[in-house]
Amino acid sequence: MGENEASLPNTSLQGKKMAYQRVSADQRALGHSQYLDNDDLQTTTLDLEWDMEKELEEPGFDQFQLNSSENQNLGHSETVDLNLDSIQPATSPKGRFQRLLEESDYVTHYTLSASNSKHQNVCYLLKILCTATVLFIFGILIGYYSHTNYPSDATSSGMTNLQLYQEILKTIQAEDIKKSFRNLVELYESEDGIEISKKIKTHWTSLGLEDVQFFNYSVLLSLPGSSPNTVILSSSSQCFHPDGQPCSEEARKDSSQDLLYSYAAYSAKGTLKAEVIDVSYGTVDDLRRIKKMKNTTNQIALLKLGKLPLLYKISLLENAGFGGVLLYIDPCDLSKIEHFNQDTFMVTLNPGGDPSTPGYASIDGSFRQSRSNLTSLLVQPISASLVTKLISAPTTRNKSDVCSPLELSNNEIRIVKMQVESATEFKTITNVVGYVKGLAQPDRYVLVGSHHPTEQNYNGHEWASSIAIITSFIQALMLRVKRGWRPDRTIVFCSWGGTTFGNIGSYEWGEDFKKVLQNNAVAYISLHHPIRGNSSLYPVASPSLQQLAVEKNNFNCTRGSQCPETNASSAQIQGDADYFINHLGVPNLQFAYEDIEALEGPSFLTEAVFPKHPTKIEEIDPFFSLHETISKLSGEVILKIANEPVLPFSALDIALAVQNSLKGDQPKSHQLLAMASRLRDSAELFQSDEMRPANDPKERVSMRVRMLNDILQNMEKSFLVNQVPPGFYRNILYHIDEKTSQFSILVEAWEHCKLLPSNETLQKALSDVLDSINSAQVYFKAGLDVFESVLVGKN
Repeated sequence: MGENEASLPNTSLQGKKMAYQRVSADQRALGHSQYLDNDDLQTTTLDLEWDMEKELEEPGFDQFQLNSSENQNLGHSETVDLNLDSIQPATSPKGRFQRLLEESDYVTHYTLSASNSKHQNVCYLLKILCTATVLFIFGILIGYYSHTNYPSDATSSGMTNLQLYQEILKTIQAEDIKKSFRNLVELYESEDGIEISKKIKTHWTSLGLEDVQFFNYSVLLSLPGSSPNTVILSSSSQCFHPDGQPCSEEARKDSSQDLLYSYAAYSAKGTLKAEVIDVSYGTVDDLRRIKKMKNTTNQIALLKLGKLPLLYKISLLENAGFGGVLLYIDPCDLSKIEHFNQDTFMVTLNPGGDPSTPGYASIDGSFRQSRSNLTSLLVQPISASLVTKLISAPTTRNKSDVCSPLELSNNEIRIVKMQVESATEFKTITNVVGYVKGLAQPDRYVLVGSHHPTEQNYNGHEWASSIAIITSFIQALMLRVKRGWRPDRTIVFCSWGGTTFGNIGSYEWGEDFKKVLQNNAVAYISLHHPIRGNSSLYPVASPSLQQLAVEKNNFNCTRGSQCPETNASSAQIQGDADYFINHLGVPNLQFAYEDIEALEGPSFLTEAVFPKHPTKIEEIDPFFSLHETISKLSGEVILKIANEPVLPFSALDIALAVQNSLKGDQPKSHQLLAMASRLRDSAELFQSDEMRPANDPKERVSMRVRMLNDILQNMEKSFLVNQVPPGFYRNILYHIDEKTSQFSILVEAWEHCKLLPSNETLQKALSDVLDSINSAQVYFKAGLDVFESVLVGKN
């Protein structure tokens, strides 16, 4: 594990307790034993058999001993395990009464060795039989009454669970979140990221969270150079900083951190003097239009952020032969309340994880690749005010308040010299991870993620909202856990480091525990940047979780919150959910408040990271009521996924999402439509024949529920494709934005055909989609076949 001091939950036999435990019927009924497995609920007969073994001990039998797990060395000797293992009851040796019934020669063998007196043998045998008979009858009575008194599943689900959830969530208060937020902000002003992560670990531990650990990874970060990057106009020799202010020696010496941190992480470094060509948003259509008029080789593209992932647009510009990029946000794409004209910002060109260890974890001994830059382009973010100077444009809003987009005429020639500096350095990224161990299925993990800052001058205070919200739920949850209750599944709370540089902390942790998470991760609940506005509650969810998201959103609306009736979107989102969605196929859900105007504008503007001040959280949510709502909505979803006997996922919604993604004018084949229809048929059968009875406590069978949950948990893995355009999700169930319902890789491939004479890219994309739909259809069909052939009778 390298620098890490802990390991993921596992299901190996560990602990300091014996494998045999006496568990009373009452404890079983209430579900308070950590030694019960949901797949095979043990009955009172196990206790009875063990009691008989103790009562009827035979000579020499006391030499049989159970191996204490204390003597087992599991894992690394220097590793402190997270202890999320489930202890399975071992198979008990046969009781003496059972052996008397099954082994005809057992009595003879035993009595001959005991005594030569026939009278003593007969008396002894009668004594044994009488004692065994009494115990047998007594055991039947105990078993009868224990089963009679065992509460049905109906009493522990439905309203009972809902009341339990509300009892936990009612302790979440806006004032407590506000206090936590302010403490974090105050800490941020005086401490670095390492100290903040230490404070988070200490706080979570004090709340009672179990075994809170650091996970440290040494990763390659791209940091600003020693002086601000510059842009020089050749016509006037004027030098400008990225914010549009003139360069000067004094400014270089006393350059603010904001200027230093206006850069593109993992950009190429150097100097380039060339013509600036306005490529607008850098779409395929934009580039096709430009290439007809200009020679783009080694020129500088003036590029607007938004509409498409930045990494995708950078790849298009690279293929078109450009040498540099000046990146900006057009003021017309912002809502009226946002004023970023003078603000500089930072972007990352890292698709995810440590660039020096692509695809594998940054642990001790890992091979480190030399990757100081991830593109051949010189990329520099600049403010809109600097753009107006470069293109000699007037103010962007006229008297009628109609915004005029910034634009450089194709007839005008602007020659500039751009200088980009940055420095790569290995630094330690720290993740904070703690858990609440599940009772019935401790080997199934519901992941809940927030993030903390790694470097100063990033993200404003958004991260503090994220941490304050997740901490408020931990506090409420642990109050109930301390009173003896536990969820069925394990809840893992994570605060990630390195998010700004490309979700590095979450990627490295995910790669570190990939094999475990592939089998055991159930869902990921994201709390990345939860307060972006105050006008609309905006849920983003995997298709399998959209019903749950809408249900909770609509319920919240009935409680008086300001939110319209809206469906959840499966749009690509920013943040640490990326690895779990795209590499593990784990269902994801995120609630966030947005401004409606921001939702109506171009997507992917959130790829810009502004230093410190732009988003003033307390101005958006002065009473922290929005924070409280996010915490309670997310908390209820977490509790339902962690505690409901059947995972609240919808198979049919995945099939419907696939069919909706094939609507529109995009190219598709008859095979795709036919396969999507078969997928819907299989999903409908699965949801009606298997999920419906499993949700009825009177028909529920525990082993069948476990099999069902395994299928539900892995549904989205069929839709992971190996190769996608840069910046696109590998999970094709997610769309490029909330306005587009078609499969993103098909839309992109169709656009790509406009640049190339061959349609090979389109055919490959069609094949990938067809294979994904077929895999999902086969998966559901196989699930139905297993239930039909293995488990006969009523569910």
